[in-house]
Amino acid sequence: MATAQHLDDITECPICTEVYTDPRVLPCVHTFCLKCIREWSKDKQPGDQLACPLCRKEFAVPGSGVEDLPKNFFVTNFLQMKELTSVESKTGGCEACSGDVATEVKVATVYCVECQQKLCQACQDYHKKFKITAGHKMIDLGDEVNIETLSNALPSSSCSKHKEDYLRVYCMECKVAICMICYMESHSSHICSELGTVADDFREQMRRDDENISASVDRCREMLESLEKEKNNFTEQIARAGTKINEKAEQLKQMIDDHKEKLMNELSSMKQKRMKDIESVREEIETELLSLESYKKYLNEVRQKGTACDIATAASSLHNRAEELLMYDVGRVKRRKADLGHAVVIFTLSDFVIDHVHITFGQLQSPVNAGN
Repeated sequence: MATAQHLDDITECPICTEVYTDPRVLPCVHTFCLKCIREWSKDKQPGDQLACPLCRKEFAVPGSGVEDLPKNFFVTNFLQMKELTSVESKTGGCEACSGDVATEVKVATVYCVECQQKLCQACQDYHKKFKITAGHKMIDLGDEVNIETLSNALPSSSCSKHKEDYLRVYCMECKVAICMICYMESHSSHICSELGTVADDFREQMRRDDENISASVDRCREMLESLEKEKNNFTEQIARAGTKINEKAEQLKQMIDDHKEKLMNELSSMKQKRMKDIESVREEIETELLSLESYKKYLNEVRQKGTACDIATAASSLHNRAEELLMYDVGRVKRRKADLGHAVVIFTLSDFVIDHVHITFGQLQSPVNAGN
């Protein structure tokens, strides 16, 4: 069962952390309020490269600015769901009879999907009496409802070009969802299909993408785990080497104090360099992991809860993004981790006390890479 609280994660903008206003989707599939992405891109001109605030994936600013970015109908539908299931929706006035000044404003109790109006009990009764509206779907305001049930009850998204018509057709050549007017005007010579017909195929494609992305997530986690073990092992070696250095320093006292400081500085420098290298690789893997998990979460929301229109509209960009993310497995970071290898720090004790301090005290060897 879903309440407004459960819908917060997919109806709040990552930038302003408030409920989306006019949500727009980027090529990387991340969604933001139009006002937020407009502020983010205020120094950019059409054609300039703009990085996504979350994953830093760059894209070209559209010809008319970020206002040309496509609307996220999937998120828009969920915003409507959140509003309909909120407690506040039970206190709103009826949108059918509220314009009659002579009539007392009545509290709306249901929402008519076809009319897209909140209705009081009396208006709902009238709806049921008239043959033209008797079959309209009604949703009780403020009640907990199953997300899939509510999603299926909502009408298909309206065409951005022809507001009076819904998106009903999918153009296979242009890879866009269109209304019947768009079909007649611009796509009649193209191979097209009814949205519901192609939705199952796209769902299956999304399922396969989800499996592949899940495998990538597992591999990223395995690499991070391996990297963390290497970090801990290397830190332990640093600690052991430092202990030996201190023990030797206590034996030789003042004679080797200066040399002790030099060695400890070398050891610290080795540690800093190695930690920097490890952290650099770890941060890059975590960045990719964030992109993979964010994509996987959004993909599953669309695949499991989106309308046919939502799925058809997002399918192409989601699949393209999946293929981009999957290329990461054999990419530069994996090679960087292999190059990082396994470092070994060795401190060699000296058995002779002679005038040469570095021989008497001992020496540090640079970290030795032992491969994976």
